[in-house]
Amino acid sequence: MATDLFSESYINLITFKRNGDGVPTPVWLAPLDGKLYVFTDGTSAKVKRVRATGRVRVAPCDVRGKVSGDWSDGTARVVTEPDLIDRAYAALRAKYGWQMTLVDGVSWIAGRIGRRAILEIDVAAPAA
Repeated sequence: MATDLFSESYINLITFKRNGDGVPTPVWLAPLDGKLYVFTDGTSAKVKRVRATGRVRVAPCDVRGKVSGDWSDGTARVVTEPDLIDRAYAALRAKYGWQMTLVDGVSWIAGRIGRRAILEIDVAAPAA
């Protein structure tokens, strides 16, 4: 079941190009209100693909993206509501603790923190 993903440390997130080709990326995730939230660089191709198609697939994986469970189909969108963005970051910080603080600090020093985007992923039952 897709809710099994909520306790995972990483998921492999596949976003789809307009031609249907999938592009996998391992990402951190935080569950919130029955959906998954991830953060990424707002200028990344992943964000562009989500805006273009909204179609995603997710599966539990390790840090390198090696899948360790069933795939689930879903939809994704770029979150624009400031209060939901704040809640998603709070959920990510609660889950990843010092690791998220470290990533935030590096992003701030590098001047990339302002480019970030939050993706909301709504997953369905595992794909066959």
